[in-house]
Parts: sequence; C-alpha cells; structure tokens
Amino acid sequence: MNSIILLSVLGLGNLFLGFRRSNRLLLPVAMLMLAVVFGVNFLDWGTSQSFFNEMLVVDNFSVAFTGIVVLTALLLLPFSQQYVRDGEANLAEYYSLLLFSLVGAIMMVSYNHLLMLFLGIETLSIAMYVLAGSDKRNLRSNEAALKYFLMGAFATGILLFGMALVYGATGTFVLRDISFAVQNPANATLTPMLYIGMLLMLIGIGFKVSAAPFHFWTPDVYEGTPTFFAAFMSTVVKTAGFAAFLKLLVQAFPAAAAQGLWLPTLTAMCVLTLLIGNVGAVAQTSIKRMLAYSSVSHAGYLLIGLVAFNGQLEGASANGVFFYSLAYSVATVAAFGVLKLVADARQREDYNGLNGLAKTNPLLAFVMTVAMLSLAGIPLTGGFFGKFFVFSAAVENGYIGLVVFAVVMSMVSIYYYLRPIIAMYMNAPDATTTEAVPVGSFQSAALLLLALLTVVLGVLPGLVSGIL
Repeated sequence: MNSIILLSVLGLGNLFLGFRRSNRLLLPVAMLMLAVVFGVNFLDWGTSQSFFNEMLVVDNFSVAFTGIVVLTALLLLPFSQQYVRDGEANLAEYYSLLLFSLVGAIMMVSYNHLLMLFLGIETLSIAMYVLAGSDKRNLRSNEAALKYFLMGAFATGILLFGMALVYGATGTFVLRDISFAVQNPANATLTPMLYIGMLLMLIGIGFKVSAAPFHFWTPDVYEGTPTFFAAFMSTVVKTAGFAAFLKLLVQAFPAAAAQGLWLPTLTAMCVLTLLIGNVGAVAQTSIKRMLAYSSVSHAGYLLIGLVAFNGQLEGASANGVFFYSLAYSVATVAAFGVLKLVADARQREDYNGLNGLAKTNPLLAFVMTVAMLSLAGIPLTGGFFGKFFVFSAAVENGYIGLVVFAVVMSMVSIYYYLRPIIAMYMNAPDATTTEAVPVGSFQSAALLLLALLTVVLGVLPGLVSGIL
C-alpha cells in the first residue's frame, strides 16, 4: 500500500516539474522516485495487511511481483535519455503516466476483490493507450494507439461481463468467497453461468497478456508504439497481467480446475500461444515485430506455470512464474534498450540495422547477445532457469506432453534469436551501419547491469528462486 501511495503522490509531483523549462531534472528525479519505492516496497515483506475492507491485500506475493515491475521500470528509464536531449515537451507527462501505470500494476498483483482487479487493469491500460500514441507525428504510432484502445476497450467489456456473470453465479466479488461458492455442491445448477463467466474473464485477461488467440493486436501495436514504451508494455504489463491471472486461478477458481471447467481452455490457449508466437517470430524481418511475437511466445511459457499450478500462491508453480517473469523482464529491457539506441542512431529496426555492431559498439553487441541467449533459454542465463522452473512444475503435475511441445518450440526460437547475433558479429556493415552508435555513460551502466543480472540469475538462481 505504501508503494501505491508513494507512486501516486510522486506522479503528481513529477507533473509540476514539467513547468521547468529544462528536462534535465526529470530523469534523475524519476529514477530516484522509483528507487525509493523499490526499497519501501520490501518493508512489507513477511507481513500480511488488508486495505479497503480487504479489497487489497499486501503479502509476500504482492511484494515480490511489485518488486519486479518497479525494478523493470527503474532499469528502463535510462533509455529515455534521448527524450531529455531532444527537449521533449511532454516528458514530465510521460514519466507521470508511467508512474500512474505502475499504480495500476501494483493493484493488479495485490487485489483480493474483482473490482480492484478491474480498477488496476484500467489504470494501467489507460496510461498505455496514451503512451502508445505519444509520437503524434508518426502515423504508425497513431494507428497503434487506435488499435490498442479499440481492442482494449472490447477486451475490458468482455472481462467486466465475465465478472458480472461470476458474481451472478457466486454472489460475491471476493476471491476466497468465490472459491467457497464454487466448491459448494448446492451451486451445481449455476455451473453454466459460472463457466461462461470464467471463460469471458480468461478472454479479457488473455488479451492483456498477449495470449493467443487474443494476441493479434500485439505485433502492430508494438511496431507503432515508440520503442521505449513498447519495452514497458512488453515487460511491466505482462508481469502484472500474469500475476493477476495466477492469483485469480489459484485463489478464486482452484476447485474449478478439478472440475475441468477452465483447465482445458487454458491448456489450449497455452499450446496455441506457443505455436503462434514462435512460428510468427520466425517470419519477421523487423526486430521490433520479432520481439512482439517473442512476447507472445513467452506468454505461452508463463501459461504453462498457470496450467501446472498446485493450488496455492506458494510453491513450484508460483515460484516458476515469479522467476520467469523476472528473467524475462530483465532480458527484454536489455534487448529493447539496445534496439532503441540503434534505431535512434541508424533509423532502422530491421536485422540489417545491426550489421557490424560488434565492431562499432562491442558493448551493445555483447548485451544484445546475452539478452537473446536468455530469451532463448540457453544455460548460464536467467532465461534457462526460468524455463527450467516452469517446466519442472508442469512435469511434477503430469503435463509431460505439454513440456515436450514447449521444448520443441524453444528449439524453434533459437533460430530467430540467433539472427540478431549473426547480424552483429558475422555480417559486414553497410553504408548506414558504419558509424558507431552513440551511447551515454548512464546507458552503458544500465546495459552492463542488465547483462550482469541476466548472468547472475543464470549462475546463482537460488538468490531469488523459492522466495514465495
């Protein structure tokens, strides 16, 4: 709760900094804000507190996932330095919208009431609708914002209708009371209404996390959204979405899994997401669109953790989702960070834009290589253990066939994750890629930290695994 209050107050305070003629103060102040929130968040570790008549609960689960989203935003901010140098007139508003969207993300990982989940999703989504279209002079950005807003509005309506049906079947919005109502044999006649409500909620949240077949907006929106905000969308939004998804299934509908109400649907979504995400990424020529389909595929791997849940927010499944979210977020921020620096300098987002990067910018090439290897799940990176923990939880619960399919899809992903590495180290630079990409010392430090975190998670996974 302290994190929500701090972010709300600091977001409002940051708006007043926009009255200054210089943007130089905005970036360090925003980073200091997030660093303070990150530290204050962990003061609640080991406690369990409820607020607003138990609509919001702060426990180890919410603290852990709040730490991921705040850390991700903190590590991403240095790559907005281009906006500072260019004197972006709306920079204070952009930073404030990011802070407000984090409030929504924290509400999504801390909710105990479906209305609080809805408020969190909308707080996060509305800010992202605006940021997707922040490059007002770019038609692609305008198109991305329009698509994201229209499809997001439909998904929100579907989610809200699902909540209404669940309320009609159970008579409550509180997670544990929903769980009790589902387990009550007297409610057997309400199963059709409950099943439809759960299905609609799966669709609504599935849209937010880019799960197939509700992923169609992802490539176009990511491509048109400014790279800095696309990175935020790919990491913070997905982490918060999956934490909310896991909490909903584990605390509200655990008995429904045993009754076979939502588990087959979720398993089908998982298989379809893995297939479409990986096959779609293979066909892309734009790195940004490849990362968009990569985001879809990683939603599939995270769905494995949801399918394999063990009925509680502490255990192999929850820890697998937590570790995977952390490793994925760190690697994705690194990849988008390098892409933004290269795109700003070379005005290209295709694979050829990386040609010869190992010669002109060895640091950028190294960090991008570490990020790609981690996203591919290669050993000694955080991505390897992220997949290992999720797959282990699935095997323990008997989903061996699903794990085999996921491993095959992981092998497919190696192809498109190696393409940027080949371009950087093996392709000769052309006329547009001979100059070195300018990288500030602040950004270099952030890139090194991201690479270091990725390697540390791959070498010493025990530092954060098993904390839930």
